Amino acid sequence: MASRLLHRLRHALTGDGPGEAAAGPEAEQFPESSELEDDDAEGLSSRLSGTLSFTSAEEDEDQDDEDDEEADHDPLPDGDRAAGEDAGPSCAHAERSPPPDGQRGSQLLTRQLQDFWKKSRNTLVPQRLLFEVTSANVVKDPPSKYVLYTLAVMGPGPPGRQPAQISRRYSDFERLHRNLQRQFRGPMAAISFPRKRLRRNFTTETIARRSRAFEQFLGHLQAVPELRQAPDLQDFFVLPELRRAQSLTCTGLYREALALWANAWQLQAQLGVPSGPDRPLLTLAGLAVCHQELEDPGEARACCEKALQLLGDKSPHPFLAPFLEAHVRLSWHLGLDKHQSEARLQALQEAGLTPTPPPSLKELLIKEVLD
Repeated sequence: MASRLLHRLRHALTGDGPGEAAAGPEAEQFPESSELEDDDAEGLSSRLSGTLSFTSAEEDEDQDDEDDEEADHDPLPDGDRAAGEDAGPSCAHAERSPPPDGQRGSQLLTRQLQDFWKKSRNTLVPQRLLFEVTSANVVKDPPSKYVLYTLAVMGPGPPGRQPAQISRRYSDFERLHRNLQRQFRGPMAAISFPRKRLRRNFTTETIARRSRAFEQFLGHLQAVPELRQAPDLQDFFVLPELRRAQSLTCTGLYREALALWANAWQLQAQLGVPSGPDRPLLTLAGLAVCHQELEDPGEARACCEKALQLLGDKSPHPFLAPFLEAHVRLSWHLGLDKHQSEARLQALQEAGLTPTPPPSLKELLIKEVLD
């Protein structure tokens, strides 16, 4: 599996560049169907072993709750069902069985991909993301039951960096596909999506087929510039993580929130699509708050400095004064220079552009509405 993925990655990176945005070349580059053919089913699990672990219910013949539930409203409310790291007394019970061999295979694949990116990142343009389903777990949340797919997102970056991860269910992928079809009929005509099934949605074969189909689906979207920059695709990757991280931060679960903020920051860096400063700034605010609450002022100050660099000398932004105030306070705590930030903050206050004292980063996080 690892060698096959590396072959696909090399083909994607060295493929024809000029035809990338056109629907015709895209249709030739990618297969018409994201589902496996029937003769591919035999031996499917063995070919996926080492990079994909999943649970299934072979004998489950009931109608799929996942396909039919919540057809008319957002399947990602408050991020509660979007993040694979959900924990707590109210969380659904998940049947997980990642085999040790699968974990070792996944780690091997990650190292191979990192080596490949290290060798090619300065010579191959453009560099695309690679998506790999690393686990698929059947989640029971009575009365519903669904499969949660965890994908590793690997892209160009420093050697040794671990891939970002997202966890999504079929209804999340389906909503993304439906929204993009409404907005981009031409480009989406050449991109297929795994069809709904009324029965046997939790069998090993179905889960494995859908895992491969979702990898191809996201890869195809990333290969078309018009789709790659679509806000709905950005929301699919980042918004659930930001909502869950915000919720954990507001409830004081800083260590759990820190992991989600860091993952969201890595996702935004790898996607590389400029969508304005608000989400990166919110992510840096979350990182700074969590680092500070976990008594790591050095990292918190570094996050503030990154945010101030993003803000630059532009017109006052709602985040500017809170980041300046946090930078001044953390610099004083660490015995580092704070005069420049102090002068900027004082100028904003004298001009009446921010209250005295300004709101804290934590207050800003609590009030921020993510939509």
